[in-house]
Amino acid sequence: MTSPIAAIAGVANAAAPLPNLVTGGQPGPAHFEALKQAGVAIVLDIRDPMEPRPFDEPALLARLGMEYVNIPVTGTNLDDPTLERILAIVRGNQTRPMLFHCASGNRVGGAMIPHLMLDHGMTEGAAISAAMRMGLRGAELLEWGLDYVRRHQAA
Repeated sequence: MTSPIAAIAGVANAAAPLPNLVTGGQPGPAHFEALKQAGVAIVLDIRDPMEPRPFDEPALLARLGMEYVNIPVTGTNLDDPTLERILAIVRGNQTRPMLFHCASGNRVGGAMIPHLMLDHGMTEGAAISAAMRMGLRGAELLEWGLDYVRRHQAA
C-alpha cells in the first residue's frame, strides 16, 4: 500500500506536516483514488463550492466511500468561527488519515498555524515555515492564523 503523501505526488504544495495528515492544493480524481488506497478516510476541502472545479469532488468521494467535509474559506470569512470549525475537524481526526486541501495550499497553510502552535507546541517561526511548505503565500492568511494564536495562547 502506498503512503498518503505518495498518493498526492504531483499535487501543488503536497506536504505531510503531521502523522495522518497530508495537505496540498487541488488533487485530481486519480489522486483521490490513490488516497483511498493509501487509507485516507476523510477529506477537508476549504475551497468555496462556487470556485471552478474540473470535476465533482463530493460525488467522487462519496463513490469512493470517503468522508467529505467542506468549510469554505474566502476573503470575507477569515474569522474565528471559520477557523474553529476547521480546527475541530483537524483536531477530531488526528488518528484517521486525512487530506486537507484548498486550490493551492495557501489557505490551508494559514489555517494550520494555530493547530501547529497551540496543539503541537511549535514556535511561531517553525509553524510559519511549515505553513509555507504547505503553500502559504498570503499575508492576510498568515495574520489570520497568527492573530488567532495570540488571542488563544495560555497566559
